[in-house]
Amino acid sequence: MRNILAIAGKELRQYFHSPIAYVVMTLWAFASGFVFYNFTGAYMAQTFRMQAMGGMGAPPMSLNEYIIRPMLEGILMVLLLFLLPLLSMRLYAEEKRSGTMELLLTAPLTDLDVILGKFLGAMALYSVLVAITFLYIGYLFLNGNPNAQPLLAELLGLLLYGGALLALGMWFSTFTKNQIIAGVISMVVLLILYILDWVQVYSTGAVGKVFAYLSLSTHNDSFAKGVIDLKDTVFYVSVIVVGIFLTARSVDALKGRA
Repeated sequence: MRNILAIAGKELRQYFHSPIAYVVMTLWAFASGFVFYNFTGAYMAQTFRMQAMGGMGAPPMSLNEYIIRPMLEGILMVLLLFLLPLLSMRLYAEEKRSGTMELLLTAPLTDLDVILGKFLGAMALYSVLVAITFLYIGYLFLNGNPNAQPLLAELLGLLLYGGALLALGMWFSTFTKNQIIAGVISMVVLLILYILDWVQVYSTGAVGKVFAYLSLSTHNDSFAKGVIDLKDTVFYVSVIVVGIFLTARSVDALKGRA
């Protein structure tokens, strides 16, 4: 465990020794802030409109349903498909480019130690992005009364979703020593996996159900509603395990070429 944490710390430091961490954090903070501002503005406008009409007997508008849920379930989930590959693309591609891959393969560490360390380092930086998002949500608690309980499920869903993207992106980074190519491959494949459920529009049979189940977006619905569904949790954990396993197989193949 000590080796894994040491590698995770090394990866995290390398992120901040390059522009990647600062660029990703800045883009995420701006994007999530812009989305939060727009959803909050729409909520306030609708609230004032209802007050001007005397309420019309309607129940109070929920901050969770009108701001938090669409914010976390919609635009930001799609944005992660393009930002997280910027974190995962360097995990192995940079080792190949800098010539340190051979040292890594012959180091007195197991492949699993290295893989898990790199994955946890990327997850640590991703957790910072999630924390930035929840700072905006914290503003609602200072000025409103959102329901805190669903946020736990939404937080878990965000972490599992991001972990799945990073695990697959780490595997893609073993394909090439060019970080840009690794990043583009990740973005394209992850986007395809995200929209797989579109097949259900024209195929409602077994094929449509299979593609919908394999879609990354389908399994976030329950978390966004504040519900921790075991089926969706198992799906994301399975994707993370598969990504780590495939990365291990790719590393084994690299050893064979060395």
